[in-house]
Amino acid sequence: MRQFVDGHSRHGDLAEALGFSLGAGRGKILFQLRTGPLTHSQLAELFQTTGPYVSLIVDKLEEHGLVERGPHPDDRRRKLVSLTPRGRDAIASAEAILYRPPAAVSVLTDEEQNHLIGLVQRVVDAESQR
Repeated sequence: MRQFVDGHSRHGDLAEALGFSLGAGRGKILFQLRTGPLTHSQLAELFQTTGPYVSLIVDKLEEHGLVERGPHPDDRRRKLVSLTPRGRDAIASAEAILYRPPAAVSVLTDEEQNHLIGLVQRVVDAESQR
């Protein structure tokens, strides 16, 4: 199983589509911003990390034109991080790549694919309840 998963990694496809490597931290923050702008401290709390680490990640995403910092409407000392149109396009490209099943899955019937999805969902649910 591990060999199959490792052999079908999407990191190369993502890097090619986006023009840079979307590391785990960058990807998490980028995808989290889909629901709306957040402050650095909110991002740090969500991902249980430090403000300086979030700043480094946001700096990189900003360099690629995927996010922008803007003023917080209630507190001038804080900044909101939000997606740019290019950031939304990057998310759409990443989702298309990440949600595309490996070609080998096509050997399964629709019924078998649905069964596989159910099994994987059970594993994911069990993990989230830990």
